Amino acid sequence: MLKKERQAYILHQVNLHNKVLSSLLSHEIRVSEDTIRRDLQELSEEGKLIKVHGGALSHSFNDVTYSGLSVYSQDQKRIIGEKAAALIENGMFVLTSGGTTIIEMARALPPSLRATFISGSIPAILEYMMHPNIEVIMIGDRVSKNAKITIGAEAIAKIKNINADLCFLGINAIDIKRGTTENDWEIAQLKKIMIDSSRKVVCCTISEKINTLQPIHICNLPDIDILITELPPDAPILKPYVDAGIQVL
Repeated sequence: MLKKERQAYILHQVNLHNKVLSSLLSHEIRVSEDTIRRDLQELSEEGKLIKVHGGALSHSFNDVTYSGLSVYSQDQKRIIGEKAAALIENGMFVLTSGGTTIIEMARALPPSLRATFISGSIPAILEYMMHPNIEVIMIGDRVSKNAKITIGAEAIAKIKNINADLCFLGINAIDIKRGTTENDWEIAQLKKIMIDSSRKVVCCTISEKINTLQPIHICNLPDIDILITELPPDAPILKPYVDAGIQVL
């Protein structure tokens, strides 16, 4: 793979998954980690990503307000957000992760909706606070500067005490054999507890993440009640998930 092709692949993975690990890129592209680090440094100097220890972040992942200027596949995420918002009814307790797709859901909530939203995601909390009739509960603990979400033992303990009607997860990857996976250990632990603390689990993802894999396991397909993408439910790529018993929207 030529340098230009390699860097284009890296940038696409950063935009798609919001965060990449140097070690994983090294394995996928079959080059040394030193080569990956040099590529990340060059891309960072060009303003195309944010280099961090062990990998890189997309600019949208580092944005607290999500203006939309740097959000990957925002039109598709807006469609997903509208589908997700339609599932929420008055009086529900809703537990959500963070991420740009969840932000689009927050922006699609009807002004008349009266519900309680619980999250540790700072960008999501800011969106919920703009809503006229939503009660907002923030899960507190140590804040991940990269993910803009509270993490750690206290956050996990608080989530364990929640009995949510719906849990909305913005997911990084989903595969028919391995279920949903992540590339951040602490966020993966949070999502596992969120699943256990909710009556129904809704996974939201652009279709480009379907049949992809990340290194850290979150849950298997039977743990997912609803899968939402921007595609119509009868799209061929979604058929295996329908066959697995998941409601696809």
